[in-house]
Amino acid sequence: MENKLKQQKVLNLLGLARRASKLSTGQDLVLRAIRTNKANIVFMASDCGQSTQKKFKDKCKSYDIALTTEFTKQELSTAIGTERSLIAVTDPGFGKKIRQLLFS
Repeated sequence: MENKLKQQKVLNLLGLARRASKLSTGQDLVLRAIRTNKANIVFMASDCGQSTQKKFKDKCKSYDIALTTEFTKQELSTAIGTERSLIAVTDPGFGKKIRQLLFS
């Protein structure tokens, strides 16, 4: 139960970050956010393609950016109101709070 509550909080924060325009979504923009060190945490749908998963796992690792694959494309899309399987949180405040919830 505890885990479900945490996940819901994270998804709610994603929605808030979206409304505050603190997200980059889609492959190209997320890649740019990673390369320019603007991404605080990257959400990758657990059900996105193998090549995409490898590419973004490697990128996040080399730029030392937190990555989570805890959510499905459906969950992420519902949270932000657009269909996306890759999301980067670009705001340090949101990023920190989400990381605390996910990795504590």
